[in-house]
Amino acid sequence: MRYAQAPPTRAASAVYVTLAAQVLCLGALVTFELVRGRSLAAQLAAFDGRPRGAEAEAVVGPVTLFAVLILLLGVATIASAAAYTTWLVHARQADHRSATAGPVAAAWLIPGVNLVAPVLLVDELWRGALPPAGRRRRWLVLLAAWWTSWLTTLALVLVRLPRETSADGLTGVGVPELVALTAAALLCAATVRQITAVQCSARGVAMPTVLPGMRRPATPPESAPLGQVS
Repeated sequence: MRYAQAPPTRAASAVYVTLAAQVLCLGALVTFELVRGRSLAAQLAAFDGRPRGAEAEAVVGPVTLFAVLILLLGVATIASAAAYTTWLVHARQADHRSATAGPVAAAWLIPGVNLVAPVLLVDELWRGALPPAGRRRRWLVLLAAWWTSWLTTLALVLVRLPRETSADGLTGVGVPELVALTAAALLCAATVRQITAVQCSARGVAMPTVLPGMRRPATPPESAPLGQVS
């Protein structure tokens, strides 16, 4: 039997949830930066980074909130990376029991290689799931859009942000980073759903419409038409 495991629908749902959490956390941080970041950075610069007495009391609340937002964004980012990696490994094993986590780790962690290998790995997974004919072009458009948005997000974070000065806020993160990450998250979720749907269809498994841990409402039995004899 070719298919050794069921499609990882629960892992796919975890990807959706953690990606949404990451976008929400970044949105909260961007909002804080726009509303308070620049003035708070100016205050800290005026205090030489070491406010005392009344000065400290004036900034302790905003600084604490900023620290919490940074922590939440870090946790959400790690969670989304873990959820996506788990789904990718399980999805590959759903096609081939012998598939290991090694290629996934290498594709994402080796510098330089991780600019190309992950998208090729996902495309290989799509082809291995044996999708219906006629969907290849649409899939390639979705895949290219996802990877372009992800590389754009990386470029904004790794290239643009380090050039920002403290006068532009505490981190320099803003609307461009939020838009790029939102697009990347939505397109990533779409690729996960496409592959999961193809795997479910190939095995005759229904795609779940609820989150893990939630039960579907019970469907009442259909009554027989009047006059029908069982």
